[in-house]
Amino acid sequence: MTALAKYEKLESAGLWRESPEHQRVEVYVSFGDTSLVIRDKHEEPLSHWSLPAIHRVNPGETPAVFSPTAEMVETLELDDEIMVDAIETVRQAIRRKRPHPGRLRLAVFAAITALILAGITFWLPDALARHTAQVVPFETRKQIGEAALARMTRLTGKTCSTPEGEKALRAIEKRLLGDPRGRIAILRDGIARSISLPGGLILLNRSLVEDYDQPEVAASYVVIELLRRQKEDPLLYLLKEAGVMASLRLLTTGRFQADTLDEYVGEILTRQKPLPPSDQLITAFTQAGFPSSPLAYALDITGETTLPLIEADPFRNKTYKPILHDSDWLALQAICGN
Repeated sequence: MTALAKYEKLESAGLWRESPEHQRVEVYVSFGDTSLVIRDKHEEPLSHWSLPAIHRVNPGETPAVFSPTAEMVETLELDDEIMVDAIETVRQAIRRKRPHPGRLRLAVFAAITALILAGITFWLPDALARHTAQVVPFETRKQIGEAALARMTRLTGKTCSTPEGEKALRAIEKRLLGDPRGRIAILRDGIARSISLPGGLILLNRSLVEDYDQPEVAASYVVIELLRRQKEDPLLYLLKEAGVMASLRLLTTGRFQADTLDEYVGEILTRQKPLPPSDQLITAFTQAGFPSSPLAYALDITGETTLPLIEADPFRNKTYKPILHDSDWLALQAICGN
């Protein structure tokens, strides 16, 4: 994109806040391929913002305040006029190129459009998305998930992999997923904790295996994603977000357009998803056969805000089958290397 190429080496200082509960910190901001990259003073990435998703919180005011989501949980303040103008220019260029879900494309789909207009009702988009999600075979779901992951890794970096680490992941899959087609992968950066993609793919941030002394924390986020998938099918979410034409295209061709997947990836990387209710988590931990307390203390080291997960821990003061053997856990902690 010409607009992005013009600013690809531009960098400036700013003030970044992870959430309203956190203090603002000084950061350096630069353009990535399709994202705004925020780094700390040690050049370590703190956050990647999808350029199409960035919002200007205070139009016309100085310093400019931006956020990657409409909820404005995470914010970035910039007073560098050149950088602010660059972000606005790139956002406008991307907005002009973005597809508009639901816009009728008469030249290509004249016959389909006529059929839709003849019988369209308010329930059609949702009904079509649900029907499409039900009839798409697993292999197509898997291909969609792999295609989305391939586009995602342009922002997050490649998935981590070592022979020993992969062996440990397969052991967790066997223990928790119950479906031999399910898969777990570790990402170096770009996601807060965990994400589910179509085709049974669960992605975990490397911090879940590197920053904790036991595998139960990473395993807990696998359980969380399994609960989230029960409530919301990742493919159905993609279809609803992409619009009617994307559902029709998937039904007729078995694939999505690249820009549809790019928008989907940008959205899920910045989407804030709440934890499942505590009672559902306790039930899931009981079925999975390991304690909920490690997750509780990972979320809040004091345990004050996660007390239900501690008090109702199904394996409190009880023995349970380890998630991994010590050697496999050490291998998994080293799966991303240095």
